[in-house]
Amino acid sequence: QVQLVESGGGLVQPGGSLRLSCAASGSIFNINAMGWYRQVPGKERELVGTVTSGGSTNYADSVKGRFTVSRDNAKTTVYLQMNSLKPEDTAVYYCNVDQRVWTSTGWTSRDYWGQGTQVTVSS
Repeated sequence: QVQLVESGGGLVQPGGSLRLSCAASGSIFNINAMGWYRQVPGKERELVGTVTSGGSTNYADSVKGRFTVSRDNAKTTVYLQMNSLKPEDTAVYYCNVDQRVWTSTGWTSRDYWGQGTQVTVSS
């Protein structure tokens, strides 16, 4: 099991910045990727950005050039630096860990989620 604890959400004005953190604990091994998703009421959860175990990053088009996903050297904490925030970035942001696990039918992926942190961009 992997436990995820997020921090850093809040209220910020348009054009401002926020940094989210997500600390992972527990059985932290065979991690494929760590990253962030977001969700607004009435919509599906969507990708924000991820970083793989090899260091490759992937971002939603809507945040490219404004958001940066990174992790610490121990690969137990993932960050989301959000710059030039817009009102449409308002959402609950969820930390995600994609872990490769062995089952009776072979290797498969298992997702773990944080509790979510609210980000509100408003003047």
